[in-house]
Amino acid sequence: MKLTTIHSGLFKLDGGAMFGVVPKQLWKRINPPDDNNMCTWSMRCLLLEEGDRKILFDTGMGNKQGEKFRSHFEPHGPYDLIDSLKKAGVAPSEITDVFITHYHFDHVGGAVKRNEKDELVPTFENATYWSNQRHVDWATTPNHRERASFLKENFKPLEEHGVLKTLPTRDVMTSWIPNIDVLFVDGHTEKMMIPHISINGKTLVFCADLMPSAGHLGLPYVMAYDIRPLNTIAEKETFLKKAVEENYILFLEHDAPTECITVTRNERGKFVADKEGSLEDFL
Repeated sequence: MKLTTIHSGLFKLDGGAMFGVVPKQLWKRINPPDDNNMCTWSMRCLLLEEGDRKILFDTGMGNKQGEKFRSHFEPHGPYDLIDSLKKAGVAPSEITDVFITHYHFDHVGGAVKRNEKDELVPTFENATYWSNQRHVDWATTPNHRERASFLKENFKPLEEHGVLKTLPTRDVMTSWIPNIDVLFVDGHTEKMMIPHISINGKTLVFCADLMPSAGHLGLPYVMAYDIRPLNTIAEKETFLKKAVEENYILFLEHDAPTECITVTRNERGKFVADKEGSLEDFL
C-alpha cells in the first residue's frame, strides 16, 4: 500500500466560525487572522494505491464555481487537485474510487467538473464514488444552517451518471474494504465518514471535519458550522482517547502547515500534539 498527500489548494474561512465559542484572544494564537478575520486553511486530500485500486479521499473545492462564490472563500496557493495527482504519477482516468467524507463544498467540489460542452460530469470518469444514503438524503434536502455548504451541482451529477455507491451506516466502526474501516459521526453533519487506514502495522485516520486541524485538539474548540456541537465534543473526546491508546496517525485535512500529528495527554489531562510532521515522517 502507498499513501500520498494530494494538495487541492488553500482557502479562507472566518476564524470565529472555525473555532465557535472559543474567544478570539485564544484562537488567534493558533491561526492568526487577516484584517477581515479570515484564516487560511488547506484542502488536503489523500491518495491510496494498492493493487489495481487507486482511491482518492475527498476532492477539495474544485474550480467550476463562479467568481462571486470564490470571492467568499479566496481560494489561492500553488496547488490544484489534478496537477497534484499528476505530480504523484496518477492520471484522473486511473482513479478507481473516490471516497467522500461528506458533501460540504470544500470536500466534494472537485468530484464534478464542467466538460467542454459546459455539462456537469464526474471528474474521474472511471471511478466509483462512495458516500452513504443517510448523508445523501441529508444533503439533498438541506437544513437552513447547511444550505450554503451543500451545493447540488457538486454531488447530484454523481447520481445522474450512475457512479455513486453508498455504504451501510452503523453505530460501530464498519469495514469498507480490506485495511480500511469507517467511523460514522454526526456532530459536524449527518453521518460524516472517517476512514481508518491500516498500513505497516499503524493506523492512519483521515480526520475530515471531526478534527480539522491540530488547533482543534481542545474539546471546546468546535466549529460553529457543526450542527450538533455537543455531539462533536463527545465524539471527539471518544476518538482522541482511542487515538492516544492506539497511537493513531491523524491526517489533518484543513491544517495548512501541518499534515499529520500523533496525540498524547499532558500533565493536566488535556489532549495535545505529541509529534507533528509530514505523512512521510510517520510512514
